[in-house]
Amino acid sequence: MSLPSSSHLLSTTASSRFQPLILNSTVSIEPSFLGFKGTPCFVEKHNCCLSVKPFGVSQKRVTTISCSMNMSAQQSDDHGRMKLEQLIDKARKLWDSSPEPVKIFPWNKALDNFIQLILDLILVVVKYLAVPVFAVTSLSEMSYCAHERKLFLVPIPVLFGVAVAGILKATALELSPHLKDAEVPWHLIAIAILFTLIKLPGPYYPYWGRIIIPHFANGVLLRTLWFAILWYRRPKAVKMPGSS
Repeated sequence: MSLPSSSHLLSTTASSRFQPLILNSTVSIEPSFLGFKGTPCFVEKHNCCLSVKPFGVSQKRVTTISCSMNMSAQQSDDHGRMKLEQLIDKARKLWDSSPEPVKIFPWNKALDNFIQLILDLILVVVKYLAVPVFAVTSLSEMSYCAHERKLFLVPIPVLFGVAVAGILKATALELSPHLKDAEVPWHLIAIAILFTLIKLPGPYYPYWGRIIIPHFANGVLLRTLWFAILWYRRPKAVKMPGSS
């Protein structure tokens, strides 16, 4: 019986050992195959090159990064809480060490008066600027409609806005009857602010929106301005000394 020659055995072993490995994707292999113990690995193909990477290294790295992020966030929260507590303690100590006239001063009433003063200043500024701004913007919107030859459509949204303003005023007084005797017509101010916000983005509306929506808002604002004039011209009720 003839035995295979040694050259034939060597060629067979070499061909089986160095046979090229074709991989289409990432392939997992056993750690004992590559000499790693206790660490699963995977082989990646990158431009005809094979790279061996252990799974455990990437997982440990991600776990370390997440743990460090959680620890830093917790430390920042604890630091902010400590600073807030220190600030409250300092404010309490300052209040306790204040003299008695400072403690009995009506701070809440002073704050209310300050807020009322700021609101009065805002109302005065709005009252003197509302009419010029309204006139300028209305002329601009009418000139646009004249340029687009749609000036004949302007009265329709204006009249509709006038009717809506009357409905909104009546609804507000029906829902809150105490507004009739209020010193400031807050319901009229709210209506004016709402439709001013609707009117201002007029150039950014679509084509028919630029023609209809600003003039609808102008009708509401005109009627609201008229209501405000009547509000401030109304006779104020005088309370008798014996009346409750």
